[in-house]
Amino acid sequence: MIIIGCDYHPSFEQIAFVDTETRELQERRLQHREEAEKFYRDLAAQGMKVRVGMEASGHARWFERLLSELQFELWIGDAAEISAKRVRKQKTDRQDAQLILKLMLKDDFPQIWVPSWENRDLRQLLWHRHRMVQARTRMMNQLQAVALNEGLRCKKKLWREAGRAQLEAFKLAPWASQRRTDLLELLDRLNPTIAKLTQAIDWEVEKCPAARRLQTHPGVGPLTALAFVLIIGKADRFQCGKQIASYLGLVPLESRETPALSETRFFNNHGPDFAGDNAFVSLRHSLSPGSDAANSSRSTTI
Repeated sequence: MIIIGCDYHPSFEQIAFVDTETRELQERRLQHREEAEKFYRDLAAQGMKVRVGMEASGHARWFERLLSELQFELWIGDAAEISAKRVRKQKTDRQDAQLILKLMLKDDFPQIWVPSWENRDLRQLLWHRHRMVQARTRMMNQLQAVALNEGLRCKKKLWREAGRAQLEAFKLAPWASQRRTDLLELLDRLNPTIAKLTQAIDWEVEKCPAARRLQTHPGVGPLTALAFVLIIGKADRFQCGKQIASYLGLVPLESRETPALSETRFFNNHGPDFAGDNAFVSLRHSLSPGSDAANSSRSTTI
């Protein structure tokens, strides 16, 4: 078997690898993606069993797909724990690759759970809808500002037929009028797109028993339920509920200097932001300054 320690970068990777039969150690620097793909395909053509270890990082999906296609084993490790195991202060790409290889050979590699490709694709559905809703909200806020500047304050009624007719009837300067027209056109294009994505989420929830079960809780809708299931993944990888709360970033964070609790984000930075507008607003309210809880974030792989 060939065991490879890989220090991955978007444009290249530094590898240190050893053949477990000959114990021969080699090092190479592979440019992405042609040189790296040729190297791994050559190993597959030789019928070699390969195990690759790398730190959790982004921009590596093509690399993961390649290894999966070649039926190579891929270990993804916790970057913070790998860094903590480094003894020398000096840090280079070669030393990073050697450290990963050393940990794999010693069976001390901090391997983490990695979601399946189906899981990741469904996360893209949720993330895409989340971004579309954000874009729609920004457009609606701009149009509300236009209406307010013209003395029209009707909040949600602005999006009804009568309110929109009033908005379109305002006589504006040429570029202000063009801006209003463009925003209304973009809004009309986004609404069907968001409705289609919402329907797709409903279909996916119907196929997921765990998400349907979560919906029996008051206030939990399809979006929140599916996001929770996708982010948690295998529940048996947590030993207790406190670990789940810590993983999601719901553990209170208190500064030693001041007694006030700081409010941070609901989930970590990699994707659980789309956990649902209603749930997020409710959570922000419960974690407002002076309340009993606040969040801290913890990174995970998506």
